[in-house]
Amino acid sequence: MFIVIAFMFIGGILGYILRRRNTGYTSKVIMILICLLLLLLGIEVGQNPEIINGISTIGVEALTITIAAVAGSAIMSLLLWKYIKSRKK
Repeated sequence: MFIVIAFMFIGGILGYILRRRNTGYTSKVIMILICLLLLLLGIEVGQNPEIINGISTIGVEALTITIAAVAGSAIMSLLLWKYIKSRKK
C-alpha cells in the first residue's frame, strides 16, 4: 500500500514540475495504459474460479448497489435543487 501511495506522490511531484511543458501526448499514453490495466484486470478476474462461480450473485449485488446509489443521488440532488431555489426567493 505504501508503494502505491509513494507512486501517487511521485506522480504528483512530477506533474507539478512538468506542468509548463507541452505534454499533448500524455492523454494518449494514459488512455493506452488504462486500457492495458483493464485488460489485465479482466484476465485476472477470468482466471479466478470463485468470481466466475459467483458471477450471478455478484451481478445482482452490483445492480442493487448501483440502483440505490443512482436513486439516492437523484433524490438528494432534487432536494438540494429545491432548497437552493427556495432560498433565492
